[in-house]
Amino acid sequence: MSHSRLLDMLLSRPGEFISGEEISRKLSISRTAVWKQINKLREEGYEFEAVSRKGYRLVSKPERLEYSALLHALDTASFGQTVKLLEVTTSTQEEVRLLAEQGAAEGTLVIAEEQTIGRGRQGRKWHSPPGKGIWMSLLLRPKLPLSAAPQLTLLTAVAVCRAVRAVTGVNAGIKWPNDLLVDGRKVCGILLESVGEDEMIRYCIAGIGIDVNLEEEDLPSELVPIATSLKMESGKKADRAVLIGAVMKEMEKLYELYMEEGFSPIGHLWEAQSITTGRFITVKTAQGEISGRAIGLDATGGLLLIGVDNQPTTIFSGEVQFDGCNSQ
Repeated sequence: MSHSRLLDMLLSRPGEFISGEEISRKLSISRTAVWKQINKLREEGYEFEAVSRKGYRLVSKPERLEYSALLHALDTASFGQTVKLLEVTTSTQEEVRLLAEQGAAEGTLVIAEEQTIGRGRQGRKWHSPPGKGIWMSLLLRPKLPLSAAPQLTLLTAVAVCRAVRAVTGVNAGIKWPNDLLVDGRKVCGILLESVGEDEMIRYCIAGIGIDVNLEEEDLPSELVPIATSLKMESGKKADRAVLIGAVMKEMEKLYELYMEEGFSPIGHLWEAQSITTGRFITVKTAQGEISGRAIGLDATGGLLLIGVDNQPTTIFSGEVQFDGCNSQ
């Protein structure tokens, strides 16, 4: 049985409880099958109230992003002015890669309501349920050497952090290089992938995943201790279209600043929002673990550490660990 028949039944009787027995009888399925179909609908963003001996009542439907709301929110010159909005995709990164290879312009943005194989850093899967978060990728075509790509990662983190704080009031901070955390739990991940030619960047894809309106029950059990959402932190829903518009405006403004003045102003903005600077951390690198106190960024965006031997070290890639922080 398709769960769409169950959904049609619940939608036809708004505000009413329908017993599991009635659903079972009308759809000719077992009570266990009813429960499984309800859970399937929950995964798609529908919310239910379930009461013993009364049954199930539809509380809310998933909110869909609308083109009109997005276009109204995207107050930019180019970033997001070409936008592709998808109901479901494997990964917005892959969608943008295909568009980039077809010659799409810088600023092209792909947004999906749901990703089935969302990607995080270091090959991790990114949990991307429908209708609750912002799962998007932006195409950049900077005329820069490949070695500059990590700086664009830091720039993206600054842009998203500034937008999140401005729109929601949630005091997110940046864990080096690009995770956004609130009280030690992750609320946003950023993945920047670059394609080069002759040591120059052909294009970059900035992937941004923000847990916006997820509830705790939307998270897999293994993520509950280490992940959160803007709604869980602020107590209220955020308008996803408005937040997307704010992120794109910050991205465009900081990107222009970076192209005109280099990395230095971006580095200062990153340090101002960092929750890594000043802390004793351990960084897992390809060469092994390095521990020390993070004191800021160097001129290129590398993380400066003062080790236990009081010797300075610069980290260019690795996984930062401190108490209460892991990655999705």
